[in-house]
Amino acid sequence: MKNILKRNRQELILLLIILAVGGIIGGINPVFFSTPNLLDILSNMVIDGIFAFAVMLGIIIGIASIISIVSTIKGTNEQIKQNLIGAGNNNVTVSLKQGDGDYWMDNGLPSGVSKLSDDQKKRIREQDQVENASFYTERTYVSGIAKGNTTLDSAKALGVDENYLSTCGYQIYQGRGFVESDFSKTHKVVLLDDTAVLTLFPDESPVGKTIEIMGEPFTVIGVIKKADSFQPVINSRDDYYTYNQESYPLVLMPDVCWPIVFQYDEPENAVVMAKTTEDMSTVGKTTADIMNESVTNTTDSLSYQAEDLLEKAKSLQELGQSTNQQLIWIASISLLVGGIGVMNIMLVSVTERTSEIGLKKAIGARKKVILYQFLTEAAMLTSIGGVIGVIVGIVLSKVVSRISGAPTAISIPAIIGSVVFSMLIGVIFGLLPSVKAADLNPIDALRSE
Repeated sequence: MKNILKRNRQELILLLIILAVGGIIGGINPVFFSTPNLLDILSNMVIDGIFAFAVMLGIIIGIASIISIVSTIKGTNEQIKQNLIGAGNNNVTVSLKQGDGDYWMDNGLPSGVSKLSDDQKKRIREQDQVENASFYTERTYVSGIAKGNTTLDSAKALGVDENYLSTCGYQIYQGRGFVESDFSKTHKVVLLDDTAVLTLFPDESPVGKTIEIMGEPFTVIGVIKKADSFQPVINSRDDYYTYNQESYPLVLMPDVCWPIVFQYDEPENAVVMAKTTEDMSTVGKTTADIMNESVTNTTDSLSYQAEDLLEKAKSLQELGQSTNQQLIWIASISLLVGGIGVMNIMLVSVTERTSEIGLKKAIGARKKVILYQFLTEAAMLTSIGGVIGVIVGIVLSKVVSRISGAPTAISIPAIIGSVVFSMLIGVIFGLLPSVKAADLNPIDALRSE
């Protein structure tokens, strides 16, 4: 909440700065122009409040629509990335594939694929973009896990190294984790997740108890769960299926115990934590290339491949991109309509202020003074309308988010661009009325009174 308030405070300050700069720009009196000051311009705008509001209304609606749409798009995209990748875990999994599908690990280590060497693992860990890395073996749908007469069906069993828990973001909330002696002395110990505990130990603590894995006794030393930052946010059934959540009971053992249970070597997987989300694709590709040095069997289409969640997130983001762009274009039409409204209303204003223009010219005001005055009025009105539109857009996006549950994220470039664009609209569409005002004959203008 503090971060949100801080961010919103920064955005408000930015808006005030933009408004101030716009006012300064609009109120500058170049020596060679000898233009009226800002107070004169503002007084004209205040006197005719209905005129000012009419000029700004189209701009406010257009800018508010764009800001709310862009905020929703950005928020949705960030939520997709967070849900799919996790909030900062930046993990990439590299595993052996057969063609486009997973290699069935139960078949053991295939011919033409050798185990990863220590040198390969060292090179993977020493990549500049890598924070941490772990190597493990895995089997799913394991059915030979039991406690007495209670069996754990369709479990996932992993033989892990000492880095696995920290790399994958698991926390110990009962018992202890693996220690160095578990690996050096081949202790037959396991860690269970909540799903496994609920099945095998529904009414008691599992720590210190014994279970059997393929007939071999193992002591439960702890219970694990994923840290919140490593979990996607699941708000609906659609989110559940979109982000491919698995509910297999999970059993972890030291990798040195794996041959005791499953009798023979199997291909190792790698999970690599990149230092930043943007590094994930590069880290995944480099890791896969290093691991593929162990693959000489090309006849069976075997290769190590990275699961590029970043690219998957980008693909999901792009699905709605065309629709979002269409919405932005539709919202931009209101800005065009608002610009035409600025021109028409400014033309009416010129007609109503003909005598004022004639009087100014009669006392020596030059054409460029009149031109600059009306351009400034148009630019300031649309700029103020742009700022109001930004504020309305931010509020609207928050309201929509609260009602629909859709995430939002304020885009600073969109805010700056919107205000600048609204100012340009004032200048562009205010040019014709300003030229008309500047070209008025002072005698004819005074005669119209």
